[in-house]
Amino acid sequence: MIKKYFFILVITSILFGCTLETPEESSSLKPPYTFVNPLIGTAVSTTESARMHSEAGSELRGQNFPAVGVPFGMTQWTPQTNATEKKCLPPYYYESDRIQGFRGSHWMSGSCTQDYGSVTLMPVAGQLKTDPVARASAFSHEQEISEPAYYSVHLSDYDIFAEVTALSRSALLRFTVEKDNALFLVIEPNSDEGEGYLEFHPDKNEITGYNPVHRIYQGWGESAGFSGYFVIEIDTEFQEFGIWQDSLVVLNQAMVQGKGSRAGGYVKIPVKANNQIRAKVGTSFTSVADARKNMDQEIGGWDFDQTKAEATAIWNNELEKIKVQGGTAADKEMYYTALYHTMMLPRVMNNADGTYPGFAGSDSIYQAKGFNYYDDFSMWDTFRAVHPLHTIINPEKTADMVTSLTLKAEQGGWLPIFPAWNNYTSAMIGDHAIAMIGDAWMKGIGDFDKKKAYQYMRKNAFEPNLDLDDYRSGKGRRALASYLRYNFIPLEDSVPDSFHQREQVSRTLEYAFDDFVLSQVAKDLGKDDDYRKLMERARNYQHVFDTTTGFVRGKFANGTWITPFDPLAARASFITEGSPFQYTWYVPQDVAGLISLMGGKNRFIERLDTLFDNRLYWHGNEPGHQTAYLYPYAGAPWKTQETVRKIIREEYGIGPGGLSGNEDAGQMSAWLVFSMAGFYPVCPGMPYYVLGSPVFEQITIQVPQNKNFMIMAPQHADDMPYIKSATLNGNELNRSYITHEEIMRGGELILEMDSIPNKTWATSELPPAMGIMANQQK
Repeated sequence: MIKKYFFILVITSILFGCTLETPEESSSLKPPYTFVNPLIGTAVSTTESARMHSEAGSELRGQNFPAVGVPFGMTQWTPQTNATEKKCLPPYYYESDRIQGFRGSHWMSGSCTQDYGSVTLMPVAGQLKTDPVARASAFSHEQEISEPAYYSVHLSDYDIFAEVTALSRSALLRFTVEKDNALFLVIEPNSDEGEGYLEFHPDKNEITGYNPVHRIYQGWGESAGFSGYFVIEIDTEFQEFGIWQDSLVVLNQAMVQGKGSRAGGYVKIPVKANNQIRAKVGTSFTSVADARKNMDQEIGGWDFDQTKAEATAIWNNELEKIKVQGGTAADKEMYYTALYHTMMLPRVMNNADGTYPGFAGSDSIYQAKGFNYYDDFSMWDTFRAVHPLHTIINPEKTADMVTSLTLKAEQGGWLPIFPAWNNYTSAMIGDHAIAMIGDAWMKGIGDFDKKKAYQYMRKNAFEPNLDLDDYRSGKGRRALASYLRYNFIPLEDSVPDSFHQREQVSRTLEYAFDDFVLSQVAKDLGKDDDYRKLMERARNYQHVFDTTTGFVRGKFANGTWITPFDPLAARASFITEGSPFQYTWYVPQDVAGLISLMGGKNRFIERLDTLFDNRLYWHGNEPGHQTAYLYPYAGAPWKTQETVRKIIREEYGIGPGGLSGNEDAGQMSAWLVFSMAGFYPVCPGMPYYVLGSPVFEQITIQVPQNKNFMIMAPQHADDMPYIKSATLNGNELNRSYITHEEIMRGGELILEMDSIPNKTWATSELPPAMGIMANQQK
């Protein structure tokens, strides 16, 4: 019988002019949305790199959550397995087996920060339970559907099928009760300081409230100057409502304000089997009234499926900016999930009408006219690849992000370093808003106020903040006075007014890079004096490089090196989240100079080989993300090709533990998006990309003006990672990099791949580097 049916199927295919498709061929017909798996990165990492190198428990997992919404949305919705708004605790862990509710969240995807201004709704059948642990229901991953625009799960304790879909500032939740029962909908503002507020309006089937936001890092625990506001409408009349504080429940009380404890409310609705109850939620950072306006504008009615379809279409439109062909279904799942994760942050902060709360605790409400105002820039991570990715596929959004950073500087007086919770922080090291803005600037994205942007970039780089209270609040570059005096940060300066203290060598390296990017901006503006000073400072990495050991090393103000010294020490106080060996390579602006300090190209390659061959490389730590792409600078591009392909296969997967460290606002995924496509931005601020080893047969990148840039690698198998030859728009390409301009013009890069390294391809023309540029200028 099986043979008979197969014969009929073949004949039918022939008659209708069709061919039988393999599963891989069929997968190529699916839209990108269908390949996204938001559960990747929600569990403990399964990669060897994470187990070997992670310093803290949070770094053993991606710290992702199954976010439902739209790209860069104000509020993302997620199942909640963790009740608190605590640092390093995301709303959802894959290992959990009970769901406490569905949260409108502002968790910084893949981070070790904390949620803020969030609210949770939980349907409970039968008997009222308010405590998150007590009200939680068992669930099975087999009955869980997680998509970018939709999440559903069966709450087995209550026989309720729960669904959520969302747009940027609003959501629809739908609960199907499978048996006759009393349904309680429990609402909790998840205030980290127990200050949540809730108010009932039973005549309108409405609940309103807010969750005050508090700062962390700088000004920990202080008010951030705004709240997460919400309005909830239910499509069914309340039979009963009440409030609760801790274990106390009060019937028919319309308002509750937390006083350092858990507080919330509930509504009771009698239901028959298979009844559906819908809740519509609007959110805002300015007021309940604005939350209602956002909800009414985004979701006017109660059509759940229509809202889901709208959100899905938005995601497909964004994800289709990069189309891939070839590769396995698993490759596509890895790729499009990574692309999805690069679109979590920064988040849109303004309401649908453009209003947004002023930066740094300002009481003013501002108006964004003709652009979106963004916040939550995990800048130490995202300047490396997330923002460079969006200079290609989202230049308009990039311009809005630069405008947002400039406005923050104007409102607060200083360019922020790591702006989160709409406030200053110095959560990590570096001064990388300069790098992000400078990268956009040097790639021709100019739809922002360049004069104002440069004013604040320069202020951060040249002016120590002498107002101690101001400085402690996060304004100004950390340890700038020491850096300007010594041209490095000596060990005597412990950088006390920073969340990450000490880490002097890492700071020096990253400031030297930031200064280089700013030098290019200064040169573009014709500010020759600034350019010369900044170019000199871009070489400050040399002051912390010990030529006797060949590694960066802690140094005292008198010029002596710290002893004892172990380059493999994972907890060296002068290094950020890594070892001196791992951080030595962070000189992206002057790789030629680093090669010279290290003793030449052969020695440079040997050191890189030691790093990778002995598994000393830690992919889960962002400062190493460019390291595998450094071989071409020493004339060995084939080693980058094999190393990058190996990292792709060893450090990423399609399971919940498929990331080797914190996602960090999309940076882990941005590395994968670039690397699976076959190129990477080694030095943001210099508009070029080093070639690696593409995983797909064809990658088509949609660029402005309806153009496409295609990378084709017909022989793209894992056993053929090496580039044998290349052509760009029909012309032979014998260099291991492409420029931003070449991508944005559109065209075709064709790579002939091989199983044997071609050790003569692209060895004469090396990727641009400051040392080479300086020689050319002479």
